[in-house]
Amino acid sequence: KALLAPVGVRSPKGLVLTKGELTGGAHPMPAPYIVKPVDEGSTVGVTLVREGQNSPVGDAWTFGERALVEEFIPGRELTVGVMGGLDGECRPLTVTEIRFEAQVYDYTAKYSAGHAVHTVPAQIPEHVAEEAKRLAVLAHRTLGCRGVSRSDFRWDDRKSGTDGLFFLEINNQPGMTPLSLVPEQAASVGLTYGALVAWMVENAACQLD
Repeated sequence: KALLAPVGVRSPKGLVLTKGELTGGAHPMPAPYIVKPVDEGSTVGVTLVREGQNSPVGDAWTFGERALVEEFIPGRELTVGVMGGLDGECRPLTVTEIRFEAQVYDYTAKYSAGHAVHTVPAQIPEHVAEEAKRLAVLAHRTLGCRGVSRSDFRWDDRKSGTDGLFFLEINNQPGMTPLSLVPEQAASVGLTYGALVAWMVENAACQLD
């Protein structure tokens, strides 16, 4: 996120804290906010701290020695897949909206059938979709990603224009399961699973030449 901020990719305010700082009782920022383990993935250990809680996390925290603490952005969860290599040619797929019952898109919602609904393409204003795709491509290029990446966003639709659109993170090894978002997006733009995998293999092979 420190690398993306100078090129205009806006993220929620945040800071990295140690386990001791997290369990010490003092809130690092006004609630609500999100606590994300630095050394985990797939939303394992991600916690929403609400107003009224006495401490950020309990003493039983078992998700590593550091965590990223970020302000909670209300609104809708969006994600954009990008295909592209180091030659600068990048193709955003489409925007998916992910709807789920909990306030956090957690491990269960990601990997268990029936816990999340994917709307492809997202039913959002065109200017918001285009900005999300632009930012996803910009993140992909700025960070030197190749192959396929997926950028996640929160969009507070109460705000005008694209003021409510915030970049959350980029995944440079997005899932390829039947429930995964990138294969679903590829299919929505006419790219079969086989064609997507073939492109990934060919793109990787070209990078080795």
